[in-house]
Amino acid sequence: MPNHVTSHIKLKGGRLDLTSTPHRWSSRIKGDEWLIQRVVDLGHPRPVTGDDRIDMILMGAEHVRMSTNVYRYTKFRRVKTSKGTKFWCIAFASDDTLFERLPTSAPPEERYKALKEALQKTGPPRWYQAA
Repeated sequence: MPNHVTSHIKLKGGRLDLTSTPHRWSSRIKGDEWLIQRVVDLGHPRPVTGDDRIDMILMGAEHVRMSTNVYRYTKFRRVKTSKGTKFWCIAFASDDTLFERLPTSAPPEERYKALKEALQKTGPPRWYQAA
């Protein structure tokens, strides 16, 4: 994934203007360990190497996306906060349409409600910078 630099986010006519910087409208994952534990709970052994860890993070993300029926219209991506904290997310939309091939606007809540419940989130997904 390319590393994008964000200059600013601004409101334009009451709407978020994200045309100058790539962002993802995403649900924040609870953390790498949460994804790994999902895979361990499915019967896989805990990771031993760094490669095992990455494989299990990817398997955990695939499992949560499939079990909440969002797999076919989401992407698993690395994003960051405005302070630079990087984390994994499940992206539903992006303003980088050529690279991501995701919609540019947020979906209705019924499309992400099961994922929100699985992640134990109370609010809707948010826009985050690409990492």
